[in-house]
Amino acid sequence: MKFTLISDNIDTLVGMRLVGIEGVVVHTREEVLNELEKAIQNEDICIVLITTKLIELCPKVISELKLKQPRPLIVEIPDRHGSADIGKAIDRYVSEAIGVKL
Repeated sequence: MKFTLISDNIDTLVGMRLVGIEGVVVHTREEVLNELEKAIQNEDICIVLITTKLIELCPKVISELKLKQPRPLIVEIPDRHGSADIGKAIDRYVSEAIGVKL
């Protein structure tokens, strides 16, 4: 079971490399979707960590993948430049999944 990181900044990537998680730094919606596709195709990758800023570039696509793909698990992580309000993001995903505003 492997992790991979899709980040919008080098600091997060360096921090994750310190604990053995490799990844990439991307900045555009197309790059995010391309890296997600690579992760889905790679049978070894079970968990994809994505920074909040990148999730905001393509929220509908990522939400659909979370609901429909059995693997990999896609996890949003805040970075040092991002908002620490991860609770709102979780509420948004749950609301989209069950169709009820929390």
